[in-house]
Amino acid sequence: MMPTTTRVPHRVFGTSTSGNCHKVRLVLDILGIPYRWHEIEIMRGESRTPEYLAMNPNGQVPLLQIDDHTWLPESNAILCYLADGTRLWPGDRLQRARVLQWLFFEQNAHEPHIAGARFTRAFLKQPEHPRLPVMIQRGYQALAVMEQHLARAPYFAGEFSIADIALFAYTHRADEGGFDLAAYPAVRAWLERCLAQPGVSEMPMSH
Repeated sequence: MMPTTTRVPHRVFGTSTSGNCHKVRLVLDILGIPYRWHEIEIMRGESRTPEYLAMNPNGQVPLLQIDDHTWLPESNAILCYLADGTRLWPGDRLQRARVLQWLFFEQNAHEPHIAGARFTRAFLKQPEHPRLPVMIQRGYQALAVMEQHLARAPYFAGEFSIADIALFAYTHRADEGGFDLAAYPAVRAWLERCLAQPGVSEMPMSH
């Protein structure tokens, strides 16, 4: 006999100062989806406990609990799941592919360097870490790609979408990683447009 599934409000296991977690909070807030937030202190090993690893063997945040038998990890997978059928996920085939293009860019070219530099400086307190200069260099390369696109378009995939939410999360706290956005006016204007969207909030600072 299949187990009975009980519908419960979405539960998010996350760290409030993590951009990957904040973007999940943003989608839920923008769409008005009820949820319960469970703060996970990753620096204290709370994502590596046997109980947590039973839900997400990869031991990372965020993690979305959909019902009492179903968990979904990986921030951008969660965004796609929550946004399906809403204005944050385009109906046009090519525009959906554009959203995915920028989600892949965010995780490959943006997050490892901009978020990595922030984590190294603000959380590990290692401003002289030997890998930090490479993170800064590659982070600026990602910002330059964003600047070029945003100089000719208000958002990344047509209208405001989860592509913008994914890139907003760490970009608006890039200064904590040592990045200066003064030379990126289109990125700064885009950040203001994102903040003007109902339900969009700033991520708590790291200290």
